[in-house]
Amino acid sequence: MSEMSPKLRAELEGIPTYKPGKPAAAGGPVAYKLSSNENPYPPLPGVMETVTAAACNFNRYPDMACTGLMDELSERFGVPLAHLATGTGSVGVAQQLIQATSGPGDEVIYAWRSFEAYPIITQISGATSVQVPLTSGDVHDLDAMADAITDRTRLIFVCNPNNPTGTVVRRAELERFLDRVPGDVLVVLDEAYREFIRDPEVPDGVELYRDRPNVCVLRTFSKAYGLAGLRVGFAIAHEPVAAALRKTAVPFGVSQLAQEAAIASLRAEDELFGRVGSLVCERTRVVDGLRAQGWTVPETQANFVWLRLGERTVGFAGRASRRAW
Repeated sequence: MSEMSPKLRAELEGIPTYKPGKPAAAGGPVAYKLSSNENPYPPLPGVMETVTAAACNFNRYPDMACTGLMDELSERFGVPLAHLATGTGSVGVAQQLIQATSGPGDEVIYAWRSFEAYPIITQISGATSVQVPLTSGDVHDLDAMADAITDRTRLIFVCNPNNPTGTVVRRAELERFLDRVPGDVLVVLDEAYREFIRDPEVPDGVELYRDRPNVCVLRTFSKAYGLAGLRVGFAIAHEPVAAALRKTAVPFGVSQLAQEAAIASLRAEDELFGRVGSLVCERTRVVDGLRAQGWTVPETQANFVWLRLGERTVGFAGRASRRAW
């Protein structure tokens, strides 16, 4: 028997592993996995009933075109169907975007720290990551990101609000940045936490995309809508980009259960907004409490708070996990 192994792509060497939050220990005190920024509420009213009914047919393939969901999204956001694409969570759509734009020799720019999947999906494609440090206030340094653009740049991620800092970029600075980006470079506004924003100066990416063909907006049902386990996200982009996303999508990737749950969630947005409002109030309480204790906490517009501990992070997390509340 030959001892040789199949040849695998060299780009896979050294790829950092995505580390999801650890679940609470079985049998221990009630604990919540804050590191995944999950929604603490159960599915919205009507969603569980819809999913339960749809489960009777999971011996069948889902609608690969996500027809019902696409129609609902088109009406909800006022965009053409041709400008929509779905995927397995916004991270799945982000990977499709890199597949559609970037390969060996190309560059992908993003802030750092930012969403930890960006370096992983960039390296998988064979492209080169260009990581631009956040400012001292843990905000995207958009001027530095614009300065980092070269003739090899294919895609730029702007995570707004930023994961894991919760900080935002506001309209004037974002529009100034977009004006500097060449038209053949795709700018992806990753708005996974859009529903939690209360700062009126933070623009809705969907409004920015409308007259900018090189802007794509990512959204997800995982956070505010509470469908993290069903893996459904979507992009809004002009037709060439959206069409490329549909080409790079995993066939039948978004299950029928996920599609039906997303539709039902969109139709329960009155309840959604009430829950999001409660989470925003809790966010304010936690930030105020931490600052009162002397912690430095950046302003957050997401459903989480960035507690910057540096080298003490692992030790703090370990002690927190062992603490019985």
